[in-house]
Amino acid sequence: MGHRHAWTAAPVAAERARSVLAAAWSCAVTARDGREEFTGAHSVAADGRVLLLPPEGSALPTAALCAPRGEPSVVLEFADVAPVPVRSRIRARLWLAGEVEPEGDRLALRPTRIALRRANGVVVVDLDEYASAEPDPLVAAEARLLTHLADAHPDAVQRLTRLVDPGSLHGAVRVQPLAVDRHGLTLRIERARDHGDVRLPFPEPADTVPQLAERMHALLAQAGRTCPRALLRQRTDGDR
Repeated sequence: MGHRHAWTAAPVAAERARSVLAAAWSCAVTARDGREEFTGAHSVAADGRVLLLPPEGSALPTAALCAPRGEPSVVLEFADVAPVPVRSRIRARLWLAGEVEPEGDRLALRPTRIALRRANGVVVVDLDEYASAEPDPLVAAEARLLTHLADAHPDAVQRLTRLVDPGSLHGAVRVQPLAVDRHGLTLRIERARDHGDVRLPFPEPADTVPQLAERMHALLAQAGRTCPRALLRQRTDGDR
């Protein structure tokens, strides 16, 4: 039997929100005059303000100036998309609402309400915690790391399933790495008609890529000490 982890450390909501912002390349902007899609037009200040550079022809600057004082003038929506092809690739959605004000050649949004939706539901993010939080230190490297693991080391992914409770693997047809952060690795277990996620926490947080390599080697070594267990597969007409 594989060892079942008792520690399930994961990023708190404020850190997850900052990580989604740091990784996202595009966002949807909803104002009084409608909805627009911005690509490569936002950055995030240290205190969490979102700085927008609207494209030419955008209605956002006018909509922001005409919004009643004290009312949220803009809602920004960001999607966190898994870099590895899996079912339901959107891992989280983030909404930030607030007033937009000019700041140099940009528009600055200081959020007055933040909501984060993950697989386990929607949470309202505390504004003070958000302002003081930082993105996960691995967020810039996550896509490269996960695609390399999935494409170059499928045998390692298979070996890691030894650490998963057998019940979670029942009927599985494919397992892929879904996410990684300083606290652990998440695997997506796909079945014929549904899917589920299993988290493998690291024994210690990883704040750098070399530290992540050490944590991954520790998980693989732990998996190597367990009894090999073939990935259970759902039988289909084409799988005999």
